[in-house]
Amino acid sequence: MVEMEETANILHNASDNSLVLMDEIGRGTSTFDGLSLAWASAVELATRIRAFTLFATHYFELTTLPEEYPAIANVHLDAVEHGDSIVFLHAVREGPANQSYGLQVAALAGVPRPVIDQARRRLRELENSAHRHTMQQASQLSLFPDEPEHPALDALEELDPDNLSPREALDALYRLKALLRT
Repeated sequence: MVEMEETANILHNASDNSLVLMDEIGRGTSTFDGLSLAWASAVELATRIRAFTLFATHYFELTTLPEEYPAIANVHLDAVEHGDSIVFLHAVREGPANQSYGLQVAALAGVPRPVIDQARRRLRELENSAHRHTMQQASQLSLFPDEPEHPALDALEELDPDNLSPREALDALYRLKALLRT
């Protein structure tokens, strides 16, 4: 409620002489509600109010706004990965960010290592699931669908070699070898 009251105050009182800073509008509600509110707020600020606005968001869908609204531009702060960490370069670059650094930022903020490791495994599962879904859609459009993925590939994708003991790595290797025989 507080976030929406602040957003309402900005939308009612900002002018073309205003500098508006908005951070993660819509984060306190469902994904589609939040995305819709963020989208509409950004469009209102850019088109009717015409305030100079810096609008921080993780809604990747908003990166398409410049295609419809020439007054809107995408920029991001540059960063590079260094091992399992992140280094912020404090440089503004044109275009949307091409990668999310949520896990690295969580680690910098002090989120416990086991939670980061579990999140990394879940992220891989979600990305693999999304990739498989995309591939299924593509193969449905093809006259010659691809062979189904081998179970050994799925098992291999789930492995995190950096977090395996030598014994666990050897056991995983034997499991993969057994899967190749099936």
